[in-house]
Amino acid sequence: MTLLNILNLTHPIVQAPMAGATTPELAAIVSNFGGLGSLGSGMTPPEVLHSHIDAIKSLTDRPFMINLMVLSEQESSAFDTVPTWLSNYYQEQNIEFTLPDRPAQSFAEQLQVLYDNPVPVASFTFGIISAEQVQRLQSVGTRVIGTANHPLEAKAWSDIGADAVCVQGAEAGGHRGGWLTQSENDPLGLLTLISQTRAFTDIPLIAAGGIMTGQDIKAVQTAGAELAQIGTAFLTTDKCGINDIYKQALLNASEDKRSTETRLTRLFSGKQARGLLNDYLRDFAQFESAHELPPYPQLNAMTKFLRGHATNNLDPEYQSLWAGQGVALVRQERTIELLERLVKTL
Repeated sequence: MTLLNILNLTHPIVQAPMAGATTPELAAIVSNFGGLGSLGSGMTPPEVLHSHIDAIKSLTDRPFMINLMVLSEQESSAFDTVPTWLSNYYQEQNIEFTLPDRPAQSFAEQLQVLYDNPVPVASFTFGIISAEQVQRLQSVGTRVIGTANHPLEAKAWSDIGADAVCVQGAEAGGHRGGWLTQSENDPLGLLTLISQTRAFTDIPLIAAGGIMTGQDIKAVQTAGAELAQIGTAFLTTDKCGINDIYKQALLNASEDKRSTETRLTRLFSGKQARGLLNDYLRDFAQFESAHELPPYPQLNAMTKFLRGHATNNLDPEYQSLWAGQGVALVRQERTIELLERLVKTL
């Protein structure tokens, strides 16, 4: 049975979770169209996650996906010292900041929401859950999808009984979902990742990274993936939740092909993520090396005030402008128009 049938989809399109950018309305539109709409919920408090799930269920009776970030209790509760270069910047710009009690939500509490308020599909990024947790989710009717940047990560998900793995190539925008050092040291392009993963496991694959057109979807299916996960193309559509300055920066990149340079960086969050090159990444490039930076989610919580200040001042140069290498092809359009365009050539 194909993944399309297992997930009860009409079209081989998964809308990428993209925490902070996706909304229940966006997920519902994609699901109602026959794709798999999803909500990036890794930064969402448990009680809000409950209400988001209820909202999507009220908007669609089709399958949808909730995505969580796998973090240990220690990772999500401890803080190191704010780096000197960052605290100096806050002083220079007169930006007040008070760190929260903890840098991230409790993953255990978020996962409990999925047990109590089951969803059709749950996906996970930044780490791997246990076989027991996979089985518990499956026992309440939830399909489980892992995220991998390396064939060994895909095999790990296969070994614990996941229903599918999203293999995320180096082209993808936003955070890389893997957790092994191999995936960070030598990021693999999507087609290479698909072919190498096929040598390790026969688990159904969803491909992510640089997919912007129907032709791209067909290409990854030919390579061995069953579904295509698309993120950047949705960012400039009407139902996406990003701010107008971020959205305009993406559209500017599409209009001026010379400004479409993206970077994999740890400077915003402590974890590798791909975004448009801007002044922040240039100004602090010297601190990119691993030993200089607190890990995720600590640095992410520390730079929140910098990013918020930039957003309030309508300044794209100090926002995290997550985007994939296909950003030159984004369009300002309705979400439904993008979906119709994607399936026209399938």
